[in-house]
Amino acid sequence: MNVAAFLEPADWFRSKGGPRYIQLRQRLSDGVTTGQLATGSPLPPEREIAAITGFSRVTVRKAIRSLAEDGVILQKQGSGSFIASRPKQMEQNLSRLTSFSEEMARRGKDATSRWLERGLFMPSADEITCLCLTNEDQVARITRLRLADGDPIAIERASLPTDILPNPLAVETSLYETLEGHGHRPVKALQKISAINLTDQDADLLATSPKDAGLQIERTSYLSCGRVAEFTQSTYRKDAYTFIAELRLAKEPA
Repeated sequence: MNVAAFLEPADWFRSKGGPRYIQLRQRLSDGVTTGQLATGSPLPPEREIAAITGFSRVTVRKAIRSLAEDGVILQKQGSGSFIASRPKQMEQNLSRLTSFSEEMARRGKDATSRWLERGLFMPSADEITCLCLTNEDQVARITRLRLADGDPIAIERASLPTDILPNPLAVETSLYETLEGHGHRPVKALQKISAINLTDQDADLLATSPKDAGLQIERTSYLSCGRVAEFTQSTYRKDAYTFIAELRLAKEPA
């Protein structure tokens, strides 16, 4: 796709069509929607877009920044602006306790991971509290980038007592399948969902813009005996998931 030809203003700019940055923003957005601007493709530098359109660099910057805030464009410092990858949004039922691998398999998607950290470590203060450990204990920790059909979806940071997961290297795909093989499959969990702004590092891993909005889910999972088996903090792209929960009317007191 010849981006310069696509941005040629004679094809889309209207002198009475509203603010210039709005028209440029719409032109770029339309290109993404129709597939004329492919995912991952770079945009010309702001100065070149300004020269092509005849707009000021301030106008161009305002349009690009607006699209970056919406997750349409990904800005990488030192590398420029790119059309962002936007995975199809999925719904997840909060009443079902499943692993990421199981959830993706149920949807017919290929679940893959990129390992970021895996091993035995001294526990943090949060891990000591959540997993009922002591300062002398070690903790099994696995951190990975979770992908569905190649699209980055979430960063998952899981911590477990070492008697429940003595060898983190044994986890190849599904953590819950590994735990089930040792008789330690969690049967219930409590989850807390929070809105966050992504750190620069997490934004880079999730192929979105720094400080972009995201979702953080803290999950504390329990064995059938009531013991805490897992503490996981997962960071999701804002456009990857919609979480749903079924609510029932509480019975009136007798």
